[in-house]
Amino acid sequence: MPITLTRMSATRMMILGVVQWMQPVHGYDVRRELLSWSADKWANVQPGSIYHALRKLAEEELLREVKTEQVGARPARTTYEITDKGVAEFDSLLRGTWWNISAAPDPFLAGFSFLPALPREEAVAALRNRAVQLEAGNQQLRAAIDADWAKNKPVYVTWMWELTMARSEAEIAWCRRIADLVESGVEMVKFD
Repeated sequence: MPITLTRMSATRMMILGVVQWMQPVHGYDVRRELLSWSADKWANVQPGSIYHALRKLAEEELLREVKTEQVGARPARTTYEITDKGVAEFDSLLRGTWWNISAAPDPFLAGFSFLPALPREEAVAALRNRAVQLEAGNQQLRAAIDADWAKNKPVYVTWMWELTMARSEAEIAWCRRIADLVESGVEMVKFD
């Protein structure tokens, strides 16, 4: 049975992995690194949940607080390291993502299941608009890959973005094909 990686376990895995990679590391640096990867968009790691997750992982003895220091009037900063238990948890979550397929729930699919409830013209316009939005997202990723920023990141960050763009290209083609079919008058079940 495939393991489904929930948003919470994705956040756990991402934080444990970044701490292991950068340790000893402040929570601020973990947050900054994850946001620089745009993990809030593709892994749904919410910036506001990172500090809470760090504290929870420390409570669960997956991370260890090395020290807390305060410089001037700035907020106190805690430095973390991963524990052996944390390494085992990270390895388990990591392998679960590599060896199992887990589709993220996309609310669009729920809406699409009621396609006949929309006027034909609106459905066509919405599908074409979705394709335009996906293209804009791909243009942003291409610009990020070509920017100096990407040159300072591991090459696999670019590869992740290439996968995202390839998936978007497939959805763009699908949106256009379905829009053309709906526009052509293909017979659909009608909702009363």
